[in-house]
Amino acid sequence: MTTPIRIISSMATKSLLVDLGRLFEAQAPEFSVQIESVGGVDAAQRVQAGEVFDGVVLASNAIDKLLKEGKLLAGSRTDLVHSGVAVAVPAGAPCPDISTEEALKQAVLQAQSMGYSTGPSGVQLLQQFERWGITAQVQDKLVQAQPGIPVAALLAEGRVALGFQQQSEMMHVPGITVLGPLPEAVQITTIFSGSVASTATQTAAMQALLQFWASAATAPIKLRHGLAPA
Repeated sequence: MTTPIRIISSMATKSLLVDLGRLFEAQAPEFSVQIESVGGVDAAQRVQAGEVFDGVVLASNAIDKLLKEGKLLAGSRTDLVHSGVAVAVPAGAPCPDISTEEALKQAVLQAQSMGYSTGPSGVQLLQQFERWGITAQVQDKLVQAQPGIPVAALLAEGRVALGFQQQSEMMHVPGITVLGPLPEAVQITTIFSGSVASTATQTAAMQALLQFWASAATAPIKLRHGLAPA
């Protein structure tokens, strides 16, 4: 019988962690990696409430907050990947130019509706609109995806005409066309990190898992999921 390692994560790393979990199990067959992926806000709240997990994988700012609150073991933060934001439209829709900052701004102004996430990328996207001075012009067109619901789903269902979210959550989703990453000048990059929960029952195993997930051996899988090794 294998020993479970219980991990909670945000949706942005869901498919990556499934593959990384299998890879760790191949290296350490005495363990089974059990990953629950939910909205990042919900994940943090559950950890804050004291729900029992061995590890947590969230955006680094959320990890740091939980560390300060004593919900994670001090010194256990392990940066795993850098994640950029991509832009997409519903499949079959016209594909606006987003190759430059000005082109992206015009695409935003011309879009009938736009979807964005509750995560850190969504917050920074709104800040970018403020820097452009267009918040008032686009406010009524914005649709925020509910926690745990990917922006890609809003696009595929035709509920928004333009969508922004982590590239890893946009890849290989049917019903949408990914236009590409945000232009470098305005790219939004989030670091996703793992940490050992203060409630962990498999502390040593979780520490070993994080070390392996941060190693060079996992880089090809991260790149395949549209994420850069940290």
